[in-house]
Amino acid sequence: MASIKKLISLDESLALELENVAKALHKSQKEVIANALDFYFDYTDGIVADKISAEIESGKMKVHESEDVYKELGIEI
Repeated sequence: MASIKKLISLDESLALELENVAKALHKSQKEVIANALDFYFDYTDGIVADKISAEIESGKMKVHESEDVYKELGIEI
């Protein structure tokens, strides 16, 4: 996977904690941040899924049958 550089600013206390955790785990700060983001995104995926389920149940979001979508788009299966 390609690597993209991002420049971020952290509060001093958070930056120090990142440094300490990286040292304790014998990992780079980059690895700690990547692992933390992966964990956070997995967590938020569950929150988003719950929100979508609630919107479907309440009728705020409509679900379409795949066959109808394919037909509307002219896709033959």
